[in-house]
Amino acid sequence: MRIGIDARELCGRPTGVGRYLSGLLRQWLQCDEARQHQFVLYAHEIPVLPTDSSARTLFPGRFTTQIVPGSGGTWWEQRRLPASIRHDRLDVFFAPGYTAPLWLPVPLVVAIHDVSFAAHPEWFTAREGLRRRFLSRRAAGAAAAVITISEFSRRELVERLGADSLRIHVIPPGVDAFGTEGASPRAVRPGAHVLYVGSIFNRRHIPDLVRAFSAVIRTHPEARLDIVGDNRTWPRQSIGDVIDREGQTGRVRWHQYVTDAELVSLYSRSRVFAFLSEYEGLGLTPLEALAAGIPSVLLDTPVARESCGAAALYAGKGDIHGIAVALEQLLFDEQVRRRLLAAAPDVLARYNWTQAARRTLGVLETSV
Repeated sequence: MRIGIDARELCGRPTGVGRYLSGLLRQWLQCDEARQHQFVLYAHEIPVLPTDSSARTLFPGRFTTQIVPGSGGTWWEQRRLPASIRHDRLDVFFAPGYTAPLWLPVPLVVAIHDVSFAAHPEWFTAREGLRRRFLSRRAAGAAAAVITISEFSRRELVERLGADSLRIHVIPPGVDAFGTEGASPRAVRPGAHVLYVGSIFNRRHIPDLVRAFSAVIRTHPEARLDIVGDNRTWPRQSIGDVIDREGQTGRVRWHQYVTDAELVSLYSRSRVFAFLSEYEGLGLTPLEALAAGIPSVLLDTPVARESCGAAALYAGKGDIHGIAVALEQLLFDEQVRRRLLAAAPDVLARYNWTQAARRTLGVLETSV
């Protein structure tokens, strides 16, 4: 079987969707079930598999690359990509990032990880929100199968996009551990470092995190906060101004992008992960932190409870005092840390790249 894949998210600096696709492709390179298939990766430039800051490895063997000229944007997706696909005799096409060409000559499987653009249109510009809602709704309606990453997102797809629940497959992704110690309840990390990793959206309440951290600093001046992610807020929030207003320059460091090696270093010296998001399809970075032996402070939402369960502390939206108390507990209370990390193995067992790749391949095979 020839499986076409939209691989443009593997170009440049892969983040969310790119890392999701990388995890699947790594497994498909190794598993026996995938050996009978050929994979054609479509992108506007050479797609690569992130490894570290000094090397990137092209996909070999059964993975061929079709470079389709263009910018990799909506016009490329809707006009240039279908024209290329028509000549390649595919059996099925996999779109891992929410949208797909409106017309394809082969069955479509699309992954839609969340529907924030429909649930909270105020977080997007009018044009961007309209584009996302229109294309994702059409993709979900046209697809032979829709893959999503949580039961919460399944419900949202049905309620907000009108997707057919019988064609939705919940397949949790795997989790990559960036630290070196693993989720051991006996792991004791020195220092007082808090870490946030992820693109910065309004829904993730970075200003509230900085304010809560400022409260921790008053009694623990040795504490430090690292924020990793590019600023994608709308309406625009100035993260640097928030840090300056709180008087935390030097104690709070904002990294718009880091290499994998730098990210490993940040995870290895952090004791607490903070992710104050009020809306996610799943929320992978708290799980990655947990796999590295770092418990999280999360906003108390249904999807946060579904993903992390008893392995996190929760606070209410806008509850700066509650967030600060939770941060302080995970920084300095070893009993609380041990309790949360003891719950980690049961939580992390649900997120396995081998199973995710096999189940996703099964959906592709049965959609032909």
